[in-house]
Amino acid sequence: MTRHREASRPCPPFGRRCRRTIEKVPVDRATFPGPAPLARLADRVGLGAFTVFLIIGVASDLGHPALAATGAVVGLLAGAPLFLTRPRFPLGYAVVATAGVVMLGDGQSFDVVWFAVLVLSAWCVLFAGSPAGLTYGAACVLLFVGEWLLDVQRNVGWAPWTAAVTVIVLITALVRHEFVLVEQLRAAQADLAERSRAEERNRIARELHDVIAHSLTVSLLHITSARLAVEHDPADASQALAEAERLGRQSLTEVRATMGLLRAGPADGIAAPVPGAGQLAQLVQNVRDAGADVSLDIKGDIAAVPATTGSTIYRIVQEALTNATRHAPSCPVGVRVVARRGRAEVDVDSAGPPTDGSGLGLASMRERARAVGGTCTAGPGGRGWVVHASLPFQPELGTP
Repeated sequence: MTRHREASRPCPPFGRRCRRTIEKVPVDRATFPGPAPLARLADRVGLGAFTVFLIIGVASDLGHPALAATGAVVGLLAGAPLFLTRPRFPLGYAVVATAGVVMLGDGQSFDVVWFAVLVLSAWCVLFAGSPAGLTYGAACVLLFVGEWLLDVQRNVGWAPWTAAVTVIVLITALVRHEFVLVEQLRAAQADLAERSRAEERNRIARELHDVIAHSLTVSLLHITSARLAVEHDPADASQALAEAERLGRQSLTEVRATMGLLRAGPADGIAAPVPGAGQLAQLVQNVRDAGADVSLDIKGDIAAVPATTGSTIYRIVQEALTNATRHAPSCPVGVRVVARRGRAEVDVDSAGPPTDGSGLGLASMRERARAVGGTCTAGPGGRGWVVHASLPFQPELGTP
């Protein structure tokens, strides 16, 4: 028996808020919202109680045995499928089963068989849903009122049955509501766990992309320099190859550390790579050593930038330099970082010709900026192509 539809959806892009709440998590309201074993137990207990009350009704009706037997047969034929097979139109079966109970009750308010109506009321609320259960409960109230009106003696014994069916419907509606809330909470927790896993996969994918793309691009620049210098300047070629080797080893270490994030335990003692704004000078120097014309201008107290924002600055500059050296390797690039008044402004201005501005790298920069509450744009401007990021931050404690 399906209790609820799949609650998890594809995770939205990193940085976007998901506006789903517990109330919006879908739960099938036409079935019992609790665990399946509890539902099966409730079915059998309900059918057993319903059958017992019908048998008591037949045994106590000595005046019209044929009518009582007919009512019991009608009640069981309609009630058994209702409790055991989940018919498509449960209210129809409930009405027919109630008709059998009415035949057994024979207008006597003191007959125990009316307890069968209370059992049907509780079942309709729990298994057919609150709207259907409330509808059946209202019909039962009208039934008892009608029995009272048809009773020439105006027996007050119908009042307790009216009150009882009302109380039963309300109590079971509250019980069902609690079960629904529990199911919604479980579905929401599963949805949150899935989105958390998707966001973690996205984060690791960004780290791998930034590390591998940058190291390969700079290493290729060194290898190209070595190829061009191998004949007339072997020493320079050897130095370029040594630098490419160093970058390759450094990249391998970062990749191993990033892949360690996928493991449950520590990644062989290797800490996750979290470069910050303090490593910008080394980053730019590595690109310069590969033969690129890159300038760096840092203003403000970069040490006051928190580690999270600093890592975002580093990765945005790294990705922008990677794109600039890949698409326009011979064009000068200017990197400017200004950190003051709780905001870091990052500009990477390349003299290379504008491109279409699409790709995983640009999307990664935007997602990183959104993750810390900032923005990142890339497009034609400045000397050719400009990447601009504006990132808010709270200065770390102990900084002026």
